[in-house]
Amino acid sequence: MVQIERLADLKPVHRRQAAVLALWRCRAPVLAFELDAEWGVDRAVLESLFRLAASPAGEQSNGAYRQAIAELRTAPLFTSEVDPDTVQLFQLETIGSLLTFGELLDKPDVDKVERVVESSAGLANHLDGLVEDSFYPHPSEEAHRQYLADLADRANEGYFASRNSVIESVCHGALRTFPASEGLLDSSTGRELLARCEDFGEELVATMRWLRTTGY
Repeated sequence: MVQIERLADLKPVHRRQAAVLALWRCRAPVLAFELDAEWGVDRAVLESLFRLAASPAGEQSNGAYRQAIAELRTAPLFTSEVDPDTVQLFQLETIGSLLTFGELLDKPDVDKVERVVESSAGLANHLDGLVEDSFYPHPSEEAHRQYLADLADRANEGYFASRNSVIESVCHGALRTFPASEGLLDSSTGRELLARCEDFGEELVATMRWLRTTGY
């Protein structure tokens, strides 16, 4: 409920940017690993979608995004059944969010934006569960425990869920004063927010690689 209220309080253009930042938190897990060849998904198309999403809203960028989505939808992935592992789950969920973003280009309704934002939060929470269920201690377990100890109001959340929530809150706060005419790639503030989300995504990647190595 707090998240819905926070999104509803943003201007439409800033809601759209909140969705972009949520996508960016999952960008690294999508691009850091090989895509299943049988999916037929062009990595360059995904990279283009992320870049176009972060561009200034407008007829040209929206049209290019829709064109890239149309190309993506021709992939065999969309006509086949998939039994994903953890990495593929992240990739598929984020591809789904990229499709949802295409639905909110002209009208960033709260419910569609929330779906994108919730997907990022859900994946972070899922990764926390995998770490907790692992037979091996996480390499950064002590640092994660200390991070959570410093966040008294998030004692019931796992590390990645908490990190995602904190970054999300920072991003939403910064967007309130972000110029409506600019894309996130066009200003130092926007690039800083994207970099913060990218760093979080790299943390996800490191843990996903660790899980693969330990045979979760």
